[in-house]
Amino acid sequence: MKRILFFGLSILLMNIAYAQNQISINANGEGEKFVHFWSKCVGAGRANEGLRAGWLEQLQKVQENCGFETVRFHGLFHDDMFPVFKVDGKTVYNWQYIDDLFDRMLDLNVRPFIELSFFPTSIAAENSKTQFWWKANITPDESKFGEWHDLVKAFTQHCVDRYGIDEVLTWYFEVWNEPNLYFGFFDGTKSQYFELYKQSVLAVRSVDERLKVGGPSTSNFVADDRYAGEVENRGGFDVTFTAEDINDLAWKGVWIEEFLAYCAKEKLPVDFITTHPYPTDYPFNPSTGKGKNFSRFVHSTRMDIEWLNKVIKASAYPNAEIHLTEWNTSPNSRDAMHDFLPPAAYITKVNLDCIGLTNSLAFWTFTDIFEEKGGGASIFHGGFGLINYQGLVKPSYHAYRMLHQLGDEKLFKNDYLFVSRKSGNGKLVALAYNYPEEYENAVPASIKKIAKYMEGSSRQLDLKISDLKPGTMFKIEVLDKEHGNIYDYWEAMGKPEPPTREQVKLMKQVADNLKTSTAIAGEDGKLHLQRELSPWSLVLIEQIN
Repeated sequence: MKRILFFGLSILLMNIAYAQNQISINANGEGEKFVHFWSKCVGAGRANEGLRAGWLEQLQKVQENCGFETVRFHGLFHDDMFPVFKVDGKTVYNWQYIDDLFDRMLDLNVRPFIELSFFPTSIAAENSKTQFWWKANITPDESKFGEWHDLVKAFTQHCVDRYGIDEVLTWYFEVWNEPNLYFGFFDGTKSQYFELYKQSVLAVRSVDERLKVGGPSTSNFVADDRYAGEVENRGGFDVTFTAEDINDLAWKGVWIEEFLAYCAKEKLPVDFITTHPYPTDYPFNPSTGKGKNFSRFVHSTRMDIEWLNKVIKASAYPNAEIHLTEWNTSPNSRDAMHDFLPPAAYITKVNLDCIGLTNSLAFWTFTDIFEEKGGGASIFHGGFGLINYQGLVKPSYHAYRMLHQLGDEKLFKNDYLFVSRKSGNGKLVALAYNYPEEYENAVPASIKKIAKYMEGSSRQLDLKISDLKPGTMFKIEVLDKEHGNIYDYWEAMGKPEPPTREQVKLMKQVADNLKTSTAIAGEDGKLHLQRELSPWSLVLIEQIN
């Protein structure tokens, strides 16, 4: 008898909790237009990888299901794309490999987001430093900036000749990748990068003044002065390294203000600003010679973009677009968290929180066919991709697929539910997600915290939708630890390495298929959904008739 009374009391308390948090939506209520900025651009590794069948197959999948419109990648002018030959002492340009890549992308309804990098060997400094195992040339030779200008101009003119000016006017031309990382992607000074930008945009605009150019494509925001000088100061990390709480610090974009001031002084065009707001930082301790991995809180990306908006509005380029051309939970292509469930909730929350603040926020990357550190030693190795090498979709893929299903009119938003309507047909699509409150002070960005992150508090969803036609049906899809979390399924199989063809086929089905059910509005035109949102889970509620 006591057990029955206790059970009844539990049900009563649960009903009270639901009632206190009930959300009521009128299906025909006034909506607010918004743009799917998360679908505008996605990242990939380097241009040459895009010539592979697997890369193209995965690109087709994410375009069709996630809606990605452009792809950005490194190494467009790297030697493995063979853009420049020297014949009898004369420069001869060769566009065959770039044409092959761009043709195939455009056939898949995806445009290139042009990153002008890196130096072909003939244009790089003698004995140039290189990055990655494929040896990207990163050392500039100012005496060859004229040759760089000519290369960029010839490339741009070729694109216009091949694809037509109306097509190329929709493209973006970004100058370099993270030039502030002196120990990474640009073995030169800030002033040298600014001059490189000048030569690049003058080259692009010499073909047509309407073409869109921008930069400076710098790395994650910082809270210290390590990048205040001409090159990175490894003694300038003290503020960040010694802070009790890094979220209390004033974070700012790298080189953004100086770049805007330089371009205004030189009267150079800036159609868009690019930077990479990763929510992590790696300050260096000069006394020990070691770095430290910091993870900022979940609101950091929104705050960084708000800072960027303020700086741009106060500049000589107040109408410049914002394109954040790399972003993920961390910039480490061996961070195991990338393969797990929590990033899906992070992706969903950050993108929905940043509506109206940016023109794009490009996830880095759509595929694990990505070789900055060489090939992965395992089929799941913490790669950036939404999809692994074998074509198995990760939870992060489902986050973008669900975001893509949303309409273009916002009816409601709070910190765990977004309700939208499609203006074209009036159908409703809602996306519920649980980023547990106790983890808002840090982004899930480390293998060391995976076991901890798989725990967390649940949320109660109580949603009432009224003014529907009687019998209106909704499809409900659930991504959680048991559904769509392919790493756990692979682990339960015994981590086959490599999996057989039959195992790959089975895992593809498991990864793609989430828990699904339906719900139907009653004769009164109302739909009432009550459910528990487990930690890090996503629930897509989509009207289908």
